Amino acid sequence: MATNLADRRTVLTGAAALLAAGAARAQSVTLPFDNGERPIKTYPEKRPMLVLTERPPQLETPFEVFDHGAFTPNDAFFVRYHLAGTPPRGLDAATHRVKVLGAVERPLDLSLADLRRDFPAVEIAAVNECSGNGRGFSSPRVAGGQLGEGMMGNARWRGVTVKALLDRAGVKAGAHAVEFNGADKPQLASVADFVKGLGVDHARGGEVMLAYEMNGAPLPLLNGYPLRLIVPGYYGTYWVKHITDLTVLEQESQSYWMQKAYRIPDNDCACVPAGTAPPATRPIGKLNVRSFITNLADGQSAKASPRTLVRGVAFDGGSGIAGVELSTDGGKTWTPASLGQDHGKYSFREWSAHAPLAAGEHQLVARATSKAGDVQPLTASWNPSAYMRNAADPVRVIAA
Repeated sequence: MATNLADRRTVLTGAAALLAAGAARAQSVTLPFDNGERPIKTYPEKRPMLVLTERPPQLETPFEVFDHGAFTPNDAFFVRYHLAGTPPRGLDAATHRVKVLGAVERPLDLSLADLRRDFPAVEIAAVNECSGNGRGFSSPRVAGGQLGEGMMGNARWRGVTVKALLDRAGVKAGAHAVEFNGADKPQLASVADFVKGLGVDHARGGEVMLAYEMNGAPLPLLNGYPLRLIVPGYYGTYWVKHITDLTVLEQESQSYWMQKAYRIPDNDCACVPAGTAPPATRPIGKLNVRSFITNLADGQSAKASPRTLVRGVAFDGGSGIAGVELSTDGGKTWTPASLGQDHGKYSFREWSAHAPLAAGEHQLVARATSKAGDVQPLTASWNPSAYMRNAADPVRVIAA
């Protein structure tokens, strides 16, 4: 869908002013954990969203959105920033540049027009999920943003592969990693710039991309306009916004955000006993297998019926969803659900089932199995940042 650049600049200029001033409070909701009250506000290019913080803007998607299709509308897609003062002002697709630097034969300095004209366009459906999605449910409670389960979204991303850019630049022998930086900058010298790194083979694998469109439209400002990194199958911490620089390194990234932040226990479960610290850590990586019930909320009343429709979405880190099962008795017995259209191995996969609900209370649980054989657990593991939470939480429904 084309957008007039002059109109787009007008929208973004107004967006910066509104973000600086904040948005009027419309109402609030209370998420089901301690200190779970959240204002609901409208931001530029966004419908009413749950607000965790305003500086920087951290906006959670109202969960009912996920019951309306496999793709999350742009105006409902969650927002996560790390640096105060973001998003940067003055961004303009007509003048934006991206550079490829470091251990390359031919450094590049490209406009978005260059990307569109000189490189093949690719499109991929992929889930972006915040590493701390669901952190508010962690027990014991941990530090960090107390998130519900709306810090995720699925979109069709269109742009150019990082491989194509690196091939054009000519990566030097011995290159080890690629760092990605965006236009958002820290306001204090003591704060580390938000820079992420990928191994050079991963970056050149053909699926990592720079996107200039999501769901057929230019990226919203708060989702990385005019260009963002897409790392299919990996947690959102890698999906750098407002991309300006790709730097090829001869060693691994020494960025604070790789060496100190977004790290998990270095073991198979990425977990430790509650309240303890891991002896060793590694950078967070691929998405865990996960499923959600989307059409029924915890504590909701439903009509007693032998065929109550239950539906939801599932995803994993890129093998694809092999199946989803539904339990109406808290996980004692299971019934296979029907899978919806397959939009690709990185996408949400819709599912549905008809459950027999007699009058009374029922504990509904959905669990997904990936094509790699990973099964969604029924109990949550624990780590000090509550990263990668994927427990199959029960949804209590009262049938009458």
